[in-house]
Amino acid sequence: MKPAPFKYLAPETVEDALNLLSQHGDDAKLLAGGQSLIPTMNFRLAEPAVIIDLNRVSELNYIRETRRSGGLSIGAMTRQRQVERSDLVAQKAPLLYETMPFIAHPQIRNRGTVGGSIAHADPAAEFPAVFTALNAKFRLQSQSGNRWVSIDEFYLGMFATALTADEMLVEIELPASPKRSGFAFKEVARRHGDYAIVGVATAVTLDRKGRCEDVNLVFLSVGDGPVTAKQAAVTLTGETPTSQLIEAAAEAAAQQDIDPGDDLHATAAYRRHLANTLAKQTLTLAFERAQNS
Repeated sequence: MKPAPFKYLAPETVEDALNLLSQHGDDAKLLAGGQSLIPTMNFRLAEPAVIIDLNRVSELNYIRETRRSGGLSIGAMTRQRQVERSDLVAQKAPLLYETMPFIAHPQIRNRGTVGGSIAHADPAAEFPAVFTALNAKFRLQSQSGNRWVSIDEFYLGMFATALTADEMLVEIELPASPKRSGFAFKEVARRHGDYAIVGVATAVTLDRKGRCEDVNLVFLSVGDGPVTAKQAAVTLTGETPTSQLIEAAAEAAAQQDIDPGDDLHATAAYRRHLANTLAKQTLTLAFERAQNS
């Protein structure tokens, strides 16, 4: 298959890109890594009249420490492979660093961008779940200015985000992790590099007495977007994370917090089973890491 005809534009600055986006509005699509957009265009599932290629906008390619908070800032056009190989990411965002090898294949990570994957909002993608677990916020920019949105405000449903027609995602910011924090990521896929049947990103923080102060248990591939296990968090918060309590939290997550469907790859019952198992594994590992941090 070949894409429908389109006009190709290649700005070199954010200002120029936003100007073009303002001119063309809903008729335009932003091209970042192209790992999702190009296949959908080739199958005529998307037929934009205008493609605005961001690959020459070098100012959106960076990984750096956020000075005011000690967290991490990532430009939207940063390649996934850069994140995978970054010592700063390993230091500041170990959950993100641990997740990177699970994302597709090296060839795709070489081209795919962090911002492109986030804006695509695929419910089976790893980035939305990981950034939800890390309480990320996103900077959206248009010709009228910038606005910051939390990740909970950003994702509106399957392939739907808070981005307006004249806005683009320009930056991802992760807060500094509190002391006594631990993280873990696991997923199950038919083959390594395939979309996960179920995956989970977990971030926990212990108080000085070893009790669970905060927990983010976030699933992918079980709903229309990243799904946060709120009942599991209620089970754990304020308690010492024993193996029995972790089992109870995992059961609550699998039976109360998620509502998976059936498809060609797995039944809902099997997804609940995987969610339970992965929740136990990641919670156990994350709490161990928090205790040793």
